[in-house]
Amino acid sequence: MNKISMSSRIILAIASLLLIATYFVPIWRIDLFAPQYPEGLIMKIWLNDIKGQVDIINGLNHYIGMRKINVAMFPEFDFLVYVVGFYILLGLAIAIVGNRKILFWYLVFTAFGGVFAMFDFYRWGYEYGHDLDPTAPIKVPGLSYQPPMFGHKRLLNFDAYSFPDIGGWIILGAALIAFLVWFYEWYRMHKKKMKLQAALVTALIPLFFASCSAKPEPFNYGKDICYNCKMGIIDPKFGAEIVTKKGKLYKFDDIGCMVRLLKSGSIEQKDIAQTVVINYEKQNDFLDVKKASFAASNILRSPMNFNIAAFASEEVATKFLSGKNGNEMTWDELYKRIE
Repeated sequence: MNKISMSSRIILAIASLLLIATYFVPIWRIDLFAPQYPEGLIMKIWLNDIKGQVDIINGLNHYIGMRKINVAMFPEFDFLVYVVGFYILLGLAIAIVGNRKILFWYLVFTAFGGVFAMFDFYRWGYEYGHDLDPTAPIKVPGLSYQPPMFGHKRLLNFDAYSFPDIGGWIILGAALIAFLVWFYEWYRMHKKKMKLQAALVTALIPLFFASCSAKPEPFNYGKDICYNCKMGIIDPKFGAEIVTKKGKLYKFDDIGCMVRLLKSGSIEQKDIAQTVVINYEKQNDFLDVKKASFAASNILRSPMNFNIAAFASEEVATKFLSGKNGNEMTWDELYKRIE
């Protein structure tokens, strides 16, 4: 359903009617302040006219070669009153029809209109501030006098300010009201779906953080217990861990204990995120079993007498076994060896 509520239609109609006021108040203003004009000089732009202290501003601008500001230099004045009238009628028509999709395209059309208006204003300011009379009494090489499109700018000894006037704020307010009406109606129509999505996101957040935390945890020697043999974990040169995709952690005091648990089928391979072993040469340095190399030797004396240690590379494992009774193996070979 794309129908908007009656209350929203009334608000939209009021917002459209507010634009009528722009025919009677200025849309934009440019204020100039200087030591010789502490009270400021004001130029106000209406839908079809320019008012304020324009003659004084023109007199000052003459010295730096800027053109005389007058209504004739703004061809937009010939049709702006009709553009605003069109928006008023279009807004009222949408309020009567009450179609949310049409309101959306009305907002898109309004946004494009606003962007075009600001671009046109910038273009005028650029040409006005750069196209200077070369015979002007005062010439500053490389300096232009483009007024600010919005906000403040220093021009010689003048501080120039450019802001919306009453009519400009009315236009912005009416556009904002129209957007809020559309957003409210969009939210009202999608509220149930959004609640379902929010519930789904809420349910997935714990899983997300669990998966983010699916990583090995340093051993707390003397306090951690081997999941398989239930013995305390005390030797920092041996040990292994299994981390599931849900973040559950299984700790072992001996590589053989981990292999036996894996072979028991207590944990399915599809649920495992990481299978790691302790680097024999570095405390709490975890190695992926597929990347580690293993050395088996009776001189190792591991906690549960599997006497297998993990090393970071085949070269390191081979070097460790040099001159000792034992053999180097891969994870797959080790897995097959342990019953």
